[in-house]
Amino acid sequence: MIRLFIKVLITSILIVTISEVGKRNSIMAAVYASLPLTTLLAIVWLYLDTHNIQKVSNLSWNVLIAVVPSFVFLITLPVLLKFGLNFWLSLSISMILTALAYWAYVAGLKYVGINL
Repeated sequence: MIRLFIKVLITSILIVTISEVGKRNSIMAAVYASLPLTTLLAIVWLYLDTHNIQKVSNLSWNVLIAVVPSFVFLITLPVLLKFGLNFWLSLSISMILTALAYWAYVAGLKYVGINL
């Protein structure tokens, strides 16, 4: 149970730090957010919990594969905001488009014989 508390604490600190840095310097917050820190933490937690190298390897590969459709969100949100749409509407549309992109991406990968 203490390990779970430590995981939540460290992960929360990371997210809050990025958010706070973003208030002062959006470029620096973007650099922090773009680093694979969340993936790094997930990989470390997975290894510490399972000591299974194959699971760590699979997670790392699947994260790499899954990055591509996430670009839909990172492109559509600022574009919609730039066009003057309300933040919540822009966020919702971006999330829906990203979900559709993930669905299409996974379907396309399955079609060519790659299963995530």
